[in-house]
Amino acid sequence: MKIFDKNNLKGDIFGGITAGIVALPLALAFGIQAFGVINVEDVGNIGAIGALAGLTGAMLLGFFASMFGGTPSQISGPTGPMTVISATLISTVWATSQPNSIETVIISMSLAAILCGVFQILFGIIKIGKYIRYIPYPVLSGFMSGIGIIIIVQQIYPLLGMKSPVLIVDMITQLPGKIGGFDVIALLLGLGTVAIIYLFPLLTKKIPSTLVALIVMTIVSVLIKFNTQLTIGEIPSGLPMPFFVSHEVGGIDWWAVIKISVIPGLTLAGLGSIDTLLTSVVADNTTKTKHNSNQELIGQGIGNTVVGIFAGLPGAGATMRTIVNINSGGRTRLSGMIHGIFLLAVFLGLGKLVQFVPLSVLAGILITVGIGIIDFKGLKDFFKIPRADAVVLITVLVLTVFVDLLIAVGIGMIIACVLFMKRAGDLVESGYHSDQISKFDKELAWDDEKDMPKEIQRKIYIQRLNGPIFFGSITRFQEIMNEIPDDAKIVIIRMKLVSFMDQSGLYAMETAIKDLQDRGVTVLMTIIQPQPMYMLKRMNVIPNIVPEENTFKTFEECNRFLSAAIFQD
Repeated sequence: MKIFDKNNLKGDIFGGITAGIVALPLALAFGIQAFGVINVEDVGNIGAIGALAGLTGAMLLGFFASMFGGTPSQISGPTGPMTVISATLISTVWATSQPNSIETVIISMSLAAILCGVFQILFGIIKIGKYIRYIPYPVLSGFMSGIGIIIIVQQIYPLLGMKSPVLIVDMITQLPGKIGGFDVIALLLGLGTVAIIYLFPLLTKKIPSTLVALIVMTIVSVLIKFNTQLTIGEIPSGLPMPFFVSHEVGGIDWWAVIKISVIPGLTLAGLGSIDTLLTSVVADNTTKTKHNSNQELIGQGIGNTVVGIFAGLPGAGATMRTIVNINSGGRTRLSGMIHGIFLLAVFLGLGKLVQFVPLSVLAGILITVGIGIIDFKGLKDFFKIPRADAVVLITVLVLTVFVDLLIAVGIGMIIACVLFMKRAGDLVESGYHSDQISKFDKELAWDDEKDMPKEIQRKIYIQRLNGPIFFGSITRFQEIMNEIPDDAKIVIIRMKLVSFMDQSGLYAMETAIKDLQDRGVTVLMTIIQPQPMYMLKRMNVIPNIVPEENTFKTFEECNRFLSAAIFQD
C-alpha cells in the first residue's frame, strides 16, 4: 500500500491540515452530542468527557483508517449518523446501569466501538462491500433526512441553554412547557454561530466557516463572562489512554456490558460501512479514481477498533471533510494521516482553551450539520417520484426518527424489494420488459444503426443501455457512463431496452447527463419507453436538462437530425 506520492507531498500536507481544521469543531460537537443525553447536574464534566471522546475518535480513526483503508483521499471521523447511535447506547446504559456510572457508560461505548471495528474487518474479509450498491435511493434519502431531523431536534435544548430529555418524543412534547426557562445569552451565541457559518463563506471560502464561528463566539462568551456551567469544561490533559487504564473497571458487570454493546456495535458497523462507502464513491467521482471497498472496510474496522480501545467516539468516512481534503490538494493516504496528527497537536497544545467553548455554540454547529444531512432534493421531489418510492422514503424517515435506525433501513429494504418485484411483474405483463429479450433479439435491437453515415459515426459516441435502471443496477450504469471517451462531443443514449427507471436510476441518469454536458458534450436520447419518459418529464430532466428536440422516437429521426447538424457545419 502506497502511503504517499512525493510529487503530491505539498497537496497532501495542505489537504490534511485543512481537513483537520474543519474536523476540529465537528469532533467537539459530535462528542458533546453523544454524551449530552446523560441527565446530571455536572454539565461541564459531561461536556469535557464528550469533547475528549470526539477528539479521540477523530484523531485515531482519521489516522488509522487512512493508513489501512482503500480510499486514499478519504477523511474519516465521527459523523452525524454514527453519533446518533452512540448517543442512543449511552442513554440506554445510563438509564439501566445500577447505580448510574459514567465508567459503565464509557466502557460500553468503548466495547461497542471495538465490536464495530471487528465487524467491519469481517465485512471486508468476506467482501460484503460490493452489496452496498443495492441500497435504494429512497431508503438512503429517508434515512439521512431522519438523521438530520434527529440531530436538529437534539440540539434545540442545548441551543436554549437547557438540558435535553433522552427520547425524541419527549424532546418534542416537553419543549412547550420548558421553553420559558431558556438562557437568552446561550440562544444568542448559538444563533450567532449559525449566522457566521452561513454568511462567512460569502466573504471567503478559504477559511472554514465552522472554525471561524467556534473561535469568534467563544471569544465573545469569554468577554461577556458567560455562565461556565453551560460550557464544555476542562478536558483532561495528556495523551488519550486505554479505557481499562484510565477508568475503574473492577466492579463492572462485564457480561451485562457486553450484551448491551453487541447490537449497537453491529448497527454502528453496518451504518458506518454504508456511510463510508458512499463517501468513497463521492471521492472517486471527484478524483476520477476507483476505491477498494473491501480494503476500505478493513481500514475503517482497524480504525474503530483502536478508537474503542482509547474510549473514543466511533465514526466513518466523512463526506464534507473528504471533499475539503481533495479540493485542498489531498490525494494519498498521507493526507488523512496528517489530519489525525494535526488534531493531536491541537489537542495537546490548545486543549486547555477548549473548556471555554459554550455548548450552545456547538449546538449551532450541529444544527447546520443536521440541515446539511437532510436530503432536500429527495423531499422536494416527493410528489413527483413513483408512489412506491415515496412510500419507502416516508416510512424510513418516520421509523428513523421515532423507532430505530437499523429497523428503519431493514424495513425500507424489504418494502423496496417487494414493490420492485411488483413493478417488474407489471412490466412483464405489459410486454416490453427487457429481461424477456434474448441475446439475439438485443443484437437486432441495435440493427437500425447500420444505416448511419460513416461521416456521422466518426463524430459521435453511442451508449446502449440494456435493461432497467434501478437501485440494483445504478453502479454498473455509472461505470459504463464513465467509460465514455473524454474526446466525445456528441453522445447518443439509446433507451430502447430501458423499460423502467426508479428514483435511484433517475437521479443517476440526471447526474450522468449533467457531467457530460459540463464537459461540453451534446446529449441525445432515442426511443425512450413510456415509463422512463414519464419519469424524465415528471422530474423535468426533459426538457430542462435534455431539450425536447434532442429526444427522438426512432433512430432514423436521430440520424436525420445529426446529418442536418453535422453537414451544415
